[in-house]
Amino acid sequence: MSPATHPRPQEVSRRWWTRWPMALWLTVVWVLLWGSFTPGNIAAGLVLAVLTMWLLPMPKVGFDGRVWLPGVFVLLSRFAWEVVVASYQIASYALRRDPTPHGAVVRVRLRTHSDVLLTITAQFTSLVPGSVVVEAHRLSGVVYVHVFDAEISGGIEAAKATVLEQERRIMYALASDAEIEAAGYPPRGVFRVARPREGARE
Repeated sequence: MSPATHPRPQEVSRRWWTRWPMALWLTVVWVLLWGSFTPGNIAAGLVLAVLTMWLLPMPKVGFDGRVWLPGVFVLLSRFAWEVVVASYQIASYALRRDPTPHGAVVRVRLRTHSDVLLTITAQFTSLVPGSVVVEAHRLSGVVYVHVFDAEISGGIEAAKATVLEQERRIMYALASDAEIEAAGYPPRGVFRVARPREGARE
C-alpha cells in the first residue's frame, strides 16, 4: 500500500488564496441576510464563511478554457437582447386573452464535454424568461428544457436550436480551442457564421 500523500503547505496556502472570493461572497450573503452592517456581524460572517469552506469543501472542477473578449461581448449582448425580447413576449401573452400556453419539455444534446460549460449553458438558458432547465445529465451532455409556449418559441426544433446557439456563444467566449474543435465548430474569428460539423458529439 502506497503511503498517503498530503498537500504541501505551499499548495494549501495557494488553494486558500484562490478561494477568497467565495469567502467574501459568503460573508456578503451573511451580512445581507442579517441586515446589519456592524463590524461584529461582518467578522462573524467571515469566520463562518471560512469554517464552511473548511468543513464542507467543494470538489475541484477542472476547467481548461480561456476567456475571449469578443466572444464575451457577443454572448452578453445577445443574452441581454434575448431577455428583453422574451420578457416582452411573456408580458404580451399575459395581457392577451389567449388559450392556455402550449408548454413543452425539450430534450437537447449539447456538444460540450465540460461540466463547467454545461452548467453555464443551463444557467444562461434558465435566466431567459419562458425557459428553464429542469434536468441535466453531465455524462451524456443532455439537458431537458421546459419552454413556456412552443409556438412562441417557433416550435420544438427552434427551441432546441436556441439552446444550442446559446451553448455555441458560451463556448466561443469561454472554451479552449481544443474544446471548440471537439464540438465541431470552426476556430474563433468566424463564429458568427459557424455551424457545427455533423456528428461532433455522438
